[in-house]
Amino acid sequence: MKYFFISFIFAALIVVGFAGFRGHHFEDPPFQIFNDMKHQAKVKYQQPSEFFADGNAERHPIEGTMPMGFEIPKKPANAGFVPQDYEFSHGTGYYYTGRMGDYYGDGFPQEIKITPELIKRGRERFDINCAICHGNAGNGKGIFTKYSTVVPADLTGPGFDDATNAAYRPDGKIFSVITNGWNQMGPYGANIAVQDRWAIVAFVRTLEMASKNAAKAAPAAATPAPAPATK
Repeated sequence: MKYFFISFIFAALIVVGFAGFRGHHFEDPPFQIFNDMKHQAKVKYQQPSEFFADGNAERHPIEGTMPMGFEIPKKPANAGFVPQDYEFSHGTGYYYTGRMGDYYGDGFPQEIKITPELIKRGRERFDINCAICHGNAGNGKGIFTKYSTVVPADLTGPGFDDATNAAYRPDGKIFSVITNGWNQMGPYGANIAVQDRWAIVAFVRTLEMASKNAAKAAPAAATPAPAPATK
């Protein structure tokens, strides 16, 4: 027992020595075994820096350039509403939420015009953001499923393309899931612009149509010939 109490007192002293007493403040910075994440060898935006000639840590874009994946705005913001490729705003209408009051809407908002260019854009955004889980064909068999127990939704199943099915997802619901996430799927509202989300919805609908047409065109399985009768 003697060694037990000695070990207990020694362990208590170590804990108190590292944790300190509640409410006690030290003037010196705390001892850190591992550096806190806020102490990193980097410069912060809008902070001075002696590394650059102008003394600022923040770098300005090269004149005449623009971020990849974005385009020059079609109209200035004060010229009235027009869907923009860079629009991430959180409005209250169907275009921004996929909802009409307390219900998800079906069909596309009036701000979206279904064109081959929109569907092509939707396919590009789908391949970048969605195909890793849902697969390029939308059948829920993306490469991610080989390394995880997560089962992504089959976007070509009856729950998506059959309005008579109890699990049917209207267009507004699909848009909302892209924006806010669902179950184990995280939200993509901060990664995909509003117009691109609707473009993805349009492309998902084409995947459903392609799946149906492929099923109709598939030849029926040949009936095996009956085995000869044995005597």
